[in-house]
Amino acid sequence: MLRSHLLASGYTDDETRRLARRLVAVRRGAYVEPDDERLGTPEARHLLAVRAAVAQLGPGTVVSHVSAAVVHGLAVWDVPLDRVHVTRRGRSGGRRSRHLHLHVLPLEPDDIVLVGGIAVTSVARTVADLARVLPFEQAVVVTDSALHLARRSGQGGRHGDLAAALARYPRRHGGAAAGRVLGFATDLAESVGESRSRVAMAAAGLPAPALQVVLHSTEGRSLGRVDFWWEEHQVVGEFDGRVKYGGLLRPGQSAGDAVFAEKVREDAIRQPGRRVVRWTWAELAPFDGVARGLRRALGPG
Repeated sequence: MLRSHLLASGYTDDETRRLARRLVAVRRGAYVEPDDERLGTPEARHLLAVRAAVAQLGPGTVVSHVSAAVVHGLAVWDVPLDRVHVTRRGRSGGRRSRHLHLHVLPLEPDDIVLVGGIAVTSVARTVADLARVLPFEQAVVVTDSALHLARRSGQGGRHGDLAAALARYPRRHGGAAAGRVLGFATDLAESVGESRSRVAMAAAGLPAPALQVVLHSTEGRSLGRVDFWWEEHQVVGEFDGRVKYGGLLRPGQSAGDAVFAEKVREDAIRQPGRRVVRWTWAELAPFDGVARGLRRALGPG
């Protein structure tokens, strides 16, 4: 509910203020009911703020940067969602306030797509914009996410689209950093935790593993995919995100059942002499303890 719409519908200023007191503001002059399910996650709440900003700012405004990533459903990690980011064509006039960051940048027609009726920068342009300005780890998370979503939807080759979007504006600041992100990114990382694990391994100087490899038991039975695999050393790395024990439960399966099934699977993986190193979200930073465990597993014997 926008305050401007309420006033245009005949509500008085006093009525609007009283109504606002029982509602939740997602942006100045924009409200939702307190029990609105879209308040449940930072990303969903940010999307509400995006929709309100678009309605208030009018034509010529294109949702961009992290706000565009949220609209496209890309994973974002440790990126502030307190401001809605939008872009307008031009060379000057950008501004940043408490709840809005207006970027003034060149925009070509194919940089813009419509998502749910909202003008938003394309996935490729969005990732290129973010890779220029975010720290490396955060930029890898969103880039991996874009590549993985494209792979899942059968749109392989998105690396080329991202490279083209990056090359389109070669003089913009942050091009070298974005090129480094794109060179590191992969379409095989399936979660924020896996992307962050890859960054942490590289920072620790560990050899790069193969990703999403299907292993088999000594009898030839498939044991499913593992997150990370060092074949030369017969070492498995597994990031234990909660989704493995919650979001992917089969009908009628409890979290305890899933944990037990994973233990049985791990025992089978270990049978041929393979070693397994696991870590959790809390162990990603600092990664020192996991890195030491991986070095021991990857060493002789």
